[in-house]
Amino acid sequence: MLDAISDFFQRTLAQPEQRDNQTLTLELATAALLCEVIRADYDTTDEELALLRSMLVKRYQLHPDDVDALMSLAQAEVDEAVDHYQFVSLVKEHYDYDQRCELVALMWQLAWADGSIDPLEEHRIRRLADLLHVSHSDFIRTKLLTEERNKGNA
Repeated sequence: MLDAISDFFQRTLAQPEQRDNQTLTLELATAALLCEVIRADYDTTDEELALLRSMLVKRYQLHPDDVDALMSLAQAEVDEAVDHYQFVSLVKEHYDYDQRCELVALMWQLAWADGSIDPLEEHRIRRLADLLHVSHSDFIRTKLLTEERNKGNA
């Protein structure tokens, strides 16, 4: 069954313009990019997964069961993907610059979920921010804002 679902999303990611409702495809692409940050340090924690779940529920107003399915599909897509192109290109096509900066800020929040930022997480966020055409100054700004919030909550 997972193969059938994965095939469906592979087709819709490859041809998003042929769908009437592109929201689910954008949700999957966004979730996949966020999953990339979670797995960057090779240590996926319960805190990171809980924060990702919360982000997706809040951002897309999805039922928690739908978010669990979306997270599973996103993780499967990331495992099978050769590169980030299919996810990044869809996000760039449909998100304006401010929305892409917001996505980078969410990446930083995920990186901080376990209390510190691993250099591998920072490298992955930098790479994704570059691919999303987010400027270096906004990459740094979102990092510092997130760091300030996390140190203030500690």
